[in-house]
Amino acid sequence: MTRTDERRRATGATFPDAIETDLPGRLDRLPAGRFHALVIVALGITWLLDGLEVTLAGSVAGVLKEPAALGLTNTDVGLASSAYVAGAVLGALVFGWLTDRIGRRKLFFVTLAVYIAATGATAVAWDFWSFLAFRFLTGAGIGGEYAAINSTIQEFMPPKFRGWIDLGINGTFWVGAALGAVGSVWLLDPAVLPIDTGWRVCFLIGATLALVILLMRAWIPESPRWLLLHGHEARAKSIVDAIETRYHERAIPLPEPDAPRLRLRPRRGTSLREVAHTLLRRYRSRSLVALSLMTAQAFFYNAIFFTYALVLTDFYGVAVDRVGWYLLPFALGNFAGPLVLGRLFDVLGRKVMIAFTYAMSGVLLTLSGYLFHLGLLDSRTQTAAWMIIFFFASAAASSAYLTVSENFPVEIRALTIATFYAFGTALGGIAGPVLFGHLIDTGERDAVFVGYLVGSALMVAAAIVVLRWGTAAERRPLESVATPLSALATHADTPSESRNGQKSSGRA
Repeated sequence: MTRTDERRRATGATFPDAIETDLPGRLDRLPAGRFHALVIVALGITWLLDGLEVTLAGSVAGVLKEPAALGLTNTDVGLASSAYVAGAVLGALVFGWLTDRIGRRKLFFVTLAVYIAATGATAVAWDFWSFLAFRFLTGAGIGGEYAAINSTIQEFMPPKFRGWIDLGINGTFWVGAALGAVGSVWLLDPAVLPIDTGWRVCFLIGATLALVILLMRAWIPESPRWLLLHGHEARAKSIVDAIETRYHERAIPLPEPDAPRLRLRPRRGTSLREVAHTLLRRYRSRSLVALSLMTAQAFFYNAIFFTYALVLTDFYGVAVDRVGWYLLPFALGNFAGPLVLGRLFDVLGRKVMIAFTYAMSGVLLTLSGYLFHLGLLDSRTQTAAWMIIFFFASAAASSAYLTVSENFPVEIRALTIATFYAFGTALGGIAGPVLFGHLIDTGERDAVFVGYLVGSALMVAAAIVVLRWGTAAERRPLESVATPLSALATHADTPSESRNGQKSSGRA
């Protein structure tokens, strides 16, 4: 008798011994339709919120240093940015574990509520320490969103366009960034609002937008894949039937599922011991890839983006109320990257495109950093360089979340997203803003260039890792990429990997 069976007997919980189902295959055979658009808008808009938050934090950095505001130093700004990231790390871990245990749908309401309360509180911060605390809590809400949202989206999107959709959704971060940039230009103008009022209104925008999103999420059902694993076969079937009915009503023919039927043993949850075994032994090479990708992109993005306003103001003399305008082309490059390159991740393949975008990002940052070091850039050419670099880096960063969310079993998907996000962000994201804030405080271009070189090296190293140990997950069902831990019969996958990181048999 397994530990799960013992817990079942002790609690009196009843689960069927086995479920044989074709529901995942029925979801995967669906053509793109209104339901998918609804999921993308209601859940994918989370990234827009994060973009808005990060942009506002970067845009108001200069204003927060004013005595009439909070009177922060560059180091304080870096610490507040790191507090946001640290909160996201903790929030991801706690809410990620809960997402796998009690359901995707419940958690994407809880995490959004945390975000609304915390970002609203940020608007009334009265000193550095209160600002720090509220930024930490805001990060906790966003970190929890990553786990709940990414796992839900992955489990609803068909394999043939899963990569493109995932990258495109991640790219909407930059729609929020652009909105934050434009809003901050106006709200931070002393002629419009007093210095100590404009930045507070900026944060209230995020809370207001999130309230609207909270209502939109009422339309999204629980993931049928999660329901199956927890013994709710009837509910899962009713959800899939309802989705298919929309196609039948519009006379859209549906092909037969081409994935084999699954035989699963439902479970209440997965122990942390089994999670550790899965990540460190069964899929150890995938874990190395995931950690490398998440760490590199976290340092690359957080180090540069959280401090871009300080570079513009301290090295190029840009007025703090004009910083937002410089973000618009920067955001355009970031948004265009996943949209333009995203389809290639499904056509050319994951390994090739992930390695290409990571390597290009590192090489281009080194070149632009060298020009910055020589003093050959001004504020406009620096922004143009960032626009080109992050065209590739945005697709690269988005592919990191795609890799983590589709390369591990459904039972631990949310916690796995949270774990690698947490470790990667802790290693690369917390240290980055603090390090760059300190380097910028030196006023020396040489010091900042060293920071750019560190970010470049991490991106190139991650490209090498994914070429060596990456998984070809394009156009494959999730259950084929990673067999469920509760599966009684497997297909197109094996339970372990050999020492070189490839599967010992089955499809590679």
